[in-house]
Amino acid sequence: MGHFLAAILQGIYVDGFSIGFGPSIIQKRYKNITYSLRAFPLGGFVSFPDEEINNIDPKDPNLLKNRPVVQRVIVISAGVIANLILAYTILIVNLTTIGIPFDPEPGILVLATQPEKAASLAGLQAGDKILKIESNTLGVGDQAVTALVKEIQNASERPISITIDRDGVLKDLTLFPKNINGKGTIGAQLQPNIKKGTKKTKNIFELFKYTNNEFSSLLIKTIQGYKGLITNFSSTAQQLSGPVKIVEIGAQLSQQGGTGILLFAALISINLAVLNSLPLPLLDGGQLVFTLIEGFRGKPVPVKVQMVVTQSSFFLLVGLSVLLIIRDTSQLLIVQRLLNQ
Repeated sequence: MGHFLAAILQGIYVDGFSIGFGPSIIQKRYKNITYSLRAFPLGGFVSFPDEEINNIDPKDPNLLKNRPVVQRVIVISAGVIANLILAYTILIVNLTTIGIPFDPEPGILVLATQPEKAASLAGLQAGDKILKIESNTLGVGDQAVTALVKEIQNASERPISITIDRDGVLKDLTLFPKNINGKGTIGAQLQPNIKKGTKKTKNIFELFKYTNNEFSSLLIKTIQGYKGLITNFSSTAQQLSGPVKIVEIGAQLSQQGGTGILLFAALISINLAVLNSLPLPLLDGGQLVFTLIEGFRGKPVPVKVQMVVTQSSFFLLVGLSVLLIIRDTSQLLIVQRLLNQ
């Protein structure tokens, strides 16, 4: 939507606007623009006319390629900006209709554990609340989670004693963090211990304050996740999810009702914004790099160079997607049951 509006408002020719990817389900042409609803409604794209196919003068000033660099940068960047605005709007709608969570309570909530990892081997279970580490009482909120993660990372292959609350019963467990690239990991998903349920915001200032905090937290964590994937691929690759896993996560969140669906939509929108910002030729970030280089050089990057880089990027993304689909499919419970028969 961002690319489409930025182009239309500047009088740049647009050939098509599609919601989703894959084969077209519904298609209608209106004012020389083809509007489509496609089979997989995850994101969308805008297509610009080819002057040869559409019989347009190659020097027509309304073709995107003939517009000044600044105007093209606006069109290219609009997609990322639109995704961020959409995520922010979704969070506002979610908080307005559902309410904001209660303040965190002491301890850290365990959302899930990975099989055969340190947390699972120590007996830690989803739903447990970690109250103490090495006899030190944990605080509340994100600071408590950060403190625990830091302690675990610094305790590679060294036992750590923790105290948990499981259904009102206190238990002592011992973790043995596994060493991965010099840092301890336990294979557990953690979050602040927040009471179930929500409360209405007192006023509009509290609404925007909480929305800003939630939005910035999601954005920063997403950026850090991609940064870790680039700088430390070996330890973060297992945390990367493909389309199959994304659908599974979406189905799990949808079971929580409207708030889960809205949160999932916001997360997807933020991830698409960050992903599209990466400097890969097939993504908005890559097109932005080519355009900025053209602005500095005073002439476009040679077509052959763009072709080589784009093709390399295409095979990289397709290969990664195939690997993720195979891995995520093999981890589905129904597939594991079939394989074990």
